[in-house]
Amino acid sequence: MSRTISATRVATLVDGFDRSPAYAGLADALTLLIGDGRIGLGTRLPSERELTEALGVSRTTVTRAYAALRETGYAEARQGAGTFTRVPGGRTRAHDRALLPRPGDSDAIDLNCAAPSAPPGLAQAYAAAAGDLPAYLGGHGYFPAGLPELQAAIAASYAERGLPTSPDQIMVTPGALTAGAIVAQAFTSPGDRVLVESPTYPNATDALRHAGARLVPSAVDPEGWDLDAVAATLRQTSPKLAYLIPDFQNPTGHLMTDAQREEYAGHLRRTRTVPVVDEAHQSLALDGQQMPRPFAAFAPDTITIGSSSKSHWGGLRLGWIRAPRERMERLTQARVSLDLGAPVFEQLVLTHLLADDSILPANRLRLREQRDALATAVAELLPEWTFHLPTGGLALWCRLPGTYGTALVTEAERHGVIIAPGPVFAAEGGLDSYVRIPWTRPADELTEAARRVAEAWGVVRSRPTGPARASRVMVA
Repeated sequence: MSRTISATRVATLVDGFDRSPAYAGLADALTLLIGDGRIGLGTRLPSERELTEALGVSRTTVTRAYAALRETGYAEARQGAGTFTRVPGGRTRAHDRALLPRPGDSDAIDLNCAAPSAPPGLAQAYAAAAGDLPAYLGGHGYFPAGLPELQAAIAASYAERGLPTSPDQIMVTPGALTAGAIVAQAFTSPGDRVLVESPTYPNATDALRHAGARLVPSAVDPEGWDLDAVAATLRQTSPKLAYLIPDFQNPTGHLMTDAQREEYAGHLRRTRTVPVVDEAHQSLALDGQQMPRPFAAFAPDTITIGSSSKSHWGGLRLGWIRAPRERMERLTQARVSLDLGAPVFEQLVLTHLLADDSILPANRLRLREQRDALATAVAELLPEWTFHLPTGGLALWCRLPGTYGTALVTEAERHGVIIAPGPVFAAEGGLDSYVRIPWTRPADELTEAARRVAEAWGVVRSRPTGPARASRVMVA
């Protein structure tokens, strides 16, 4: 897929680059743009003359900047065609064979993982954290509850949302999935019932199963939560925990209102069921709307799981738990049986990211543009499908006219797109009339992905039966 980017657009993206010296500052700015995906791989850069005019710099500045990109592996010159972006190691540098093990995976548009590329500003946060690191090298480096400054920053973020929180109520973990495993280890025993939504995040339900819990499914309908049905399920089963995703639910994208949270919390109190609330998508409100209050504001016994993977970058591998003080000792005991703390360096990085008020708004703007591009393409190219357009989060939950989800996913791979079928998200089977398509790639890739999926859909509708491959490893 050949792409170009205009000189005007490049000038906008590099605006304010360091000009001491200008060629080095321009090269650094372009490197960051290529690295975090704002300028896609294989994109033809503007000619030296065009970029010189757009930036108002000397031709030598652009020539030397392009030369620096080529020397560091972020661009290549193609004779007679121009300068094209690349990264050292090629496309495979972003892939892991455990997640994409099949021939051709590295060349496919990977929409199996609902996690975006890094936002602007991430590299600068890493650079700042490197300056902070020496102060910690004299100690043992173990922080089972997290770096105090990061605990304080996360606690402050809850206070800003109307939920007073002290730093000692925060435990930093290596990702939200580890946070869920710690909660399961601390508060479930083999045979305990745990209410889970269906569809839901599959790795979380796997963690609960591994802890020996018996899952009690509670359907999240295409229109959202049926709280009367939830109340009936709770009365009949009296589960110990309830794993909920009220903020842009994964995969449906639904957002639970304040009134629904209050009612849900009341049902849980009546059966003494402890809510475990996954807020991984909470900060991704894409339409500028005011978010509902945290679930814990309605149910003080709530154990809340947060994550930097969706709001900032999965490569940070940082999540956290917010819990009532009286539960923290039990969580700590469970935690040290699994690991002794998250990496110090990444915690310093996240501390800087949380202090930067510009990163999340810019990331939300990028994701909103990508969401709109995907939704427009799916609506135009696949008019038989239906979906609820989420006001935040990361994915479309698309309903097909028939139980073709797994067959479609298999065929889509032959067309160079990797997506996830509905059954992956089902707590106990079904949902093969759905697929999940994240908007986590650049807009032009999403449009191309929708075109390929539409081609695959045409094949499946004309020949709906056939062998389906086993599910892939799910990571987000």
